[in-house]
Amino acid sequence: MAQIYIETHGCQMNEADSQDIQRRALSAGFTLAERPEDAAVLVLNTCTVRDNAEQRAYGRIGHWKAVKNADPTVKVIVTGCLAEQDKGRMRALAPHVDGIFGTRELGALGDALAAWRAEYPDDDFTVDREIETVMGGAGEGIAGPYDGLRAFVTVQRGCSYYCTFCIVPHVRGRFDHRPMREILDEVRLKTAGGAREITLVGQTVNAYKEPATGADFADLIAEVCAIEAVERVAFVSSHPKDLNEKLARVCATLPKMNPRFHLALQSGSNPMLRKMNRKYTLEEFLDRVGTFKAHNPAWAITTDLIVGFPGETEADFQRTVDVCATGIFAQAYMFVYSPRRGTPAAVWHAAGAVPRAIAQERFVRLKAVQDQAVRAYHDRKLGTTVRALIHGASRKDRTKLSAKTIDNVTVNFPAAEPAPDLARPWAEVRVEAASVWGVRGTCIGRAPTFEGVADRVDAPVIDLLAV
Repeated sequence: MAQIYIETHGCQMNEADSQDIQRRALSAGFTLAERPEDAAVLVLNTCTVRDNAEQRAYGRIGHWKAVKNADPTVKVIVTGCLAEQDKGRMRALAPHVDGIFGTRELGALGDALAAWRAEYPDDDFTVDREIETVMGGAGEGIAGPYDGLRAFVTVQRGCSYYCTFCIVPHVRGRFDHRPMREILDEVRLKTAGGAREITLVGQTVNAYKEPATGADFADLIAEVCAIEAVERVAFVSSHPKDLNEKLARVCATLPKMNPRFHLALQSGSNPMLRKMNRKYTLEEFLDRVGTFKAHNPAWAITTDLIVGFPGETEADFQRTVDVCATGIFAQAYMFVYSPRRGTPAAVWHAAGAVPRAIAQERFVRLKAVQDQAVRAYHDRKLGTTVRALIHGASRKDRTKLSAKTIDNVTVNFPAAEPAPDLARPWAEVRVEAASVWGVRGTCIGRAPTFEGVADRVDAPVIDLLAV
């Protein structure tokens, strides 16, 4: 029962790390489990960007104690940002955890997996361990049949900008840029393994500098797109400070680039941006977005926004609302400020936080405005046919498949296949309905590649007599 279950909480950096852990586990002789109940080794890759992420991780660790109680041979492993931040505290709070590996200890985790592999037999026997989830909720496992279609390739680790709300420099360190040759080799390896879409990830990915030559991020994406086996390329997450015209021009010349640029604004208020140490003004942000859109008018711009940052006034908040009301953002990930231990903003929060009720009320108001922009963006797809890469069954309706368009819009449609069709992972979907979360439609074709010709797909037939 040498199976491993890997669950990811948090950002694309964590997803990239989980794919690295998966590679090391498979090399050690483990196979992937789709459920924690079936695995001999449980790996939780954690996030600590907000308090609810931290609490969710500890809840999941507590849930896995029930799995270990049912079978003491199970090993529970925690890695990621929370593991880096809370090593000592975690050992006291969760003594059932067998190993805690920080963000810079993936090599040590791989060595541990190789050592543990001998403890588990080479057979198909599984233990019946049906454990009720009592708290923590499920994260993202990586054993689904479509998971290999998307690959995350880390181009840099850490961040040197020290935004006053952010814990990342403290748990992932300062900028550490990978050599371009290593990145390109990993891209080739993952496309050879079946990846159709490559996402380049870094905390501030567009600040990338090749250590030996000084080549920048625009140079890197040009090299990635030049690899013949690569079908689509995306990147997250970018900092406005490092958005320049060269990157805008290069993106416009590369047909393989996914037309979505995630650029975190955080606040529409210049006083708040200064207090956050964001290194730009609203006017500079809008000017740089304007430069990018001049070269790439069809690209979607998405963003992050924080509500209730310490010291935020109603006027500060209204400036953020005003930006969103322009419809500039096709999507926004919005959060009520959450203090992170060890950051300057946590000190300011303790001294004089925006009252929780006010912050929550502002969040609701901002969401209502931004949802209108998102819905308008999705409405533009009504009546069109889109091509989207399938990523698995819909979370809310397992009779439907869920896919992502190249501008990162979720598309759900009825599943017509008895088994996953990995040879034709691109769905041609006629969009028939739109909402804030995404769009719905009917799959009319499936294609082997993004540029390939789609084979016709007949709509699912409902047997009314059987019903």
